[in-house]
Amino acid sequence: MPVIFFGHGNPMHAIDTNAYTKAWHRIGQTLPRPKAILAISAHWYIPGTSVTASATPRTIHDFGGFPPELYQVKYPASGNPNLARRVQVLLKPIEVTLDNDWGLDHGTWSVLNHVYPDADIPVVQLSIDETKPALFHYEMGQKLAPLRNEGILIIGSGNLVHNLHTYAWGRHMPEPYDWAVRFEQAARKMILAGEHEGLIHYERLGKDATLSIPTPEHYLPLLYVLGATQKQEKIHFPVEGVDGGSISMLTVKAG
Repeated sequence: MPVIFFGHGNPMHAIDTNAYTKAWHRIGQTLPRPKAILAISAHWYIPGTSVTASATPRTIHDFGGFPPELYQVKYPASGNPNLARRVQVLLKPIEVTLDNDWGLDHGTWSVLNHVYPDADIPVVQLSIDETKPALFHYEMGQKLAPLRNEGILIIGSGNLVHNLHTYAWGRHMPEPYDWAVRFEQAARKMILAGEHEGLIHYERLGKDATLSIPTPEHYLPLLYVLGATQKQEKIHFPVEGVDGGSISMLTVKAG
């Protein structure tokens, strides 16, 4: 299976039809059908590593201030307890908790609502341990890579550039910030060249990186995807664009 990082952006994309959501739908139409999906979302950022183990994960509306219709969205995909236990095994000796309370947050369902609108593929979420450095998350992706040969689609959902303090809420922003463009371009070059070391230690890339990644939770899902990518594997960017001046919608697909 391929491995994909989605820039998910504004939760409203879950119910909107636009260039981003149309591109997500096309991705779903062109991928080989997975047995199940393992999702790493920016919005399950907790102290520790957990994996959803419920056979019927709930749809989590983890945001505020949006129109009522967004809160009515349900993504009724089943879970996959066997995949959750497989993740536990692959990540040893890291302690992974089987979690029956969390479900699918909007980092996962806002994208999958377009990629697989029928919600007919089981989905399991893996948390991001907020106490660990970036290298830990990259190595987690490496440990999870065997799932690709088992028919499991690994997806990361976040944003390469994610600065809400500078986001143009409700305002027309025709051009992205220059620092956002420079960082995305630099990151794309490193991804294409397989230079993952620089992306792991992104804080060394200077002010453009610190403006683009003021907090790490939206960036770290990319490192899981890069960790699960094989050397010399072909890279594609099937979705591009910067939303609101400071949110990169870049999608990175390997394989």
